Amino acid sequence: MNTEANQNTEANQDWVARSLAAVWHPCTQMKHHERVPLVPVARGKGAWLYDPQGNGYLDAISSWWVNLFGHANDDINRALKDQLDTLEHAMLAGCTHAPAVELAERLCALTGGTLGHAFFASDGASAVEIALKMSFHFWRNRGRSEKREFACLANSYHGETIGALGVTDVAIFKDAYDPLIRHAHVVASPAAVGVDEAIAAMRALFERRAANLAAVIVEPLVQCAAGMAMYDASYFTQLRALCDEFGVHLIADEIAVGCGRTGTFFACEQADIWPDLVCLSKGISGGYLPLSIVLTRDDIYAAFYDDDVTRGFLHSHSYTGNPLACRAALTTLDLFESANVLAENRRKSSLLHEALQPLSTHARVRNLRNRGTIFAFDADIEDKTFSRRFFANALQRELLMRPIGTTVYMMPPYILTDDELRLLAQRTRETLDATLAEAT
Repeated sequence: MNTEANQNTEANQDWVARSLAAVWHPCTQMKHHERVPLVPVARGKGAWLYDPQGNGYLDAISSWWVNLFGHANDDINRALKDQLDTLEHAMLAGCTHAPAVELAERLCALTGGTLGHAFFASDGASAVEIALKMSFHFWRNRGRSEKREFACLANSYHGETIGALGVTDVAIFKDAYDPLIRHAHVVASPAAVGVDEAIAAMRALFERRAANLAAVIVEPLVQCAAGMAMYDASYFTQLRALCDEFGVHLIADEIAVGCGRTGTFFACEQADIWPDLVCLSKGISGGYLPLSIVLTRDDIYAAFYDDDVTRGFLHSHSYTGNPLACRAALTTLDLFESANVLAENRRKSSLLHEALQPLSTHARVRNLRNRGTIFAFDADIEDKTFSRRFFANALQRELLMRPIGTTVYMMPPYILTDDELRLLAQRTRETLDATLAEAT
């Protein structure tokens, strides 16, 4: 190894050691990094991330499902540089600016005008908190203050702030904080019991508690943190009808499944309905800046429109509607239009589906599945270390992947070439075989 390569290796090791000493990494048991590699990322381009030595890793999970059009995207970069020279930030309380107005208008248009009001926030959990508060406050303003309960699906995930944990049903995220949580009603998921049984369970809850229920919150089509659990769109169609019948708000958490992930821009489009509130985040800014948005109907907005300050929706954060984040989102929407992304995604999904077919007959693979650009399968193994070992083995094969337990999933950027899609399929199979071989 030459002197320059030695220096790069030493620099990497120093960088990683400093990070482990100073940075508390999210969703991580830090002690595991005694054995699991921490990846130093120096730069990104397209679908690839690179360490300081130039080693590349195909970002098969879009850096936690946010990076839709690749790293260092030329179009988004240009838009942000232009915006930076114009307006980097201004408070949205008592002020306004073009990027926020244009983004609200364009998102409204994508719902056919049904969801005509956009409330801006910073991240997915914040959007969920806003939607819950908005529903509760709506009913209070309408003289129905008894409607203060919420419902969610079994194994649902809606974020890790205290309010969002109340409608989350993933034990590892919420058990430690249980004494702080105001729990929602947990109802059977169609991904587990089928559409008919799940709708019957929700109807039974509504018949008992509708007078006290403000809203039900659901991840349309795919429960991502539950292991990419997928279900039919007819559930969401029937749930909309139930909510109308019993006077309960329907909140669609499209944070992970929106922005084209399931094949349509909004997942709920496949159910041919619109909810009362939609939560968007993750991919909406193209993976560049923290941004989330709650879209809602006119009647909800009207319940807050009053001379009385206390009837207003008094929620904020300092960077609400940040112009840079909104400009990134506007350029993301431009890319959807200019590149015919939804149609091209269908072609690429078919190609990846075909390339992954050898896994369908793999002796240790169960339930190979996909919805739009989300692909997943379950490894037939009982091993709590599987996800960490798979992650490490994937890095050796130039892939960045993070299984959920024994569920291996791919949620790649939309810009992968055909060759990169085939490479992803091939290397995933190789990584699986290597990880299973270690356990034998």
